[in-house]
Amino acid sequence: MLTGKRILVTGVVTTDSIAWAVAERAQLYNAEVILTTFDRVRDLTVAAACALPRRPEILTLDATRREDYDRLRADLGDRRLDGALHAIAFAPREALAGDFLAAGDEAIELAFRTSTTSYARLAGLLASQCGDTGASLVGLDFDADGRAWPVYNWMGVCKVALQSTMRYVARDVGAGGVRANLVSAGPLQTRAAGGIPDFQTLLDAYEAAPLGWDPTDAGPVADTVCFLLSDMGRAITGEVIHVDGGYHALAAPGVQIPDGLEVR
Repeated sequence: MLTGKRILVTGVVTTDSIAWAVAERAQLYNAEVILTTFDRVRDLTVAAACALPRRPEILTLDATRREDYDRLRADLGDRRLDGALHAIAFAPREALAGDFLAAGDEAIELAFRTSTTSYARLAGLLASQCGDTGASLVGLDFDADGRAWPVYNWMGVCKVALQSTMRYVARDVGAGGVRANLVSAGPLQTRAAGGIPDFQTLLDAYEAAPLGWDPTDAGPVADTVCFLLSDMGRAITGEVIHVDGGYHALAAPGVQIPDGLEVR
């Protein structure tokens, strides 16, 4: 499905991440995969890369530093990119836990710069490296259709903004043959999830998903990302595809109606 494609994958830190699952699937679909990392987690990324079917090249990108995108362009040189995965998100704990209204400006700004504006920066990099053959940018999202979750706080706001950013990106890069989409994944037990307070609350809610939801299996999400990276998704852009067992389609999951039947 991805034979002849060169795919840049951000966000690989451990083998339980969605980004690692995408890198693995992409290699199994015959893509050349390049990973990015940054100094604080470089050793973890290298260890995770060793578990992939083929050892990929690892380049440096701190998504919060605009100058790092220029350095990454220089490191890539004249190599064409056919696609990229945006798997970058972070919020300081004060922006995730506790009083939503009390979170500090610096914490909120860092969450936006890392989790949202980095999507547009990566889109610019991909557009500059794809030549006239076009490319596909896929980002990872969480169900953020304007609803306030019991946990997630400012990261939830960042994800809503990410969806809007993706649509503006799709508008601006489409003329160059670049597609921009998001995959909205159900909650998965990853390293990133460990930073979300009361994450179990999200897992419990997804027990109502019509198809069920396995929080330990990133495979369905990774396969959907690879589909969007491939030529089979060549006419799809500006889209959010939900891979969550159907949970997003429910209006009131788990609510009991008067006759005792459970609405799912």
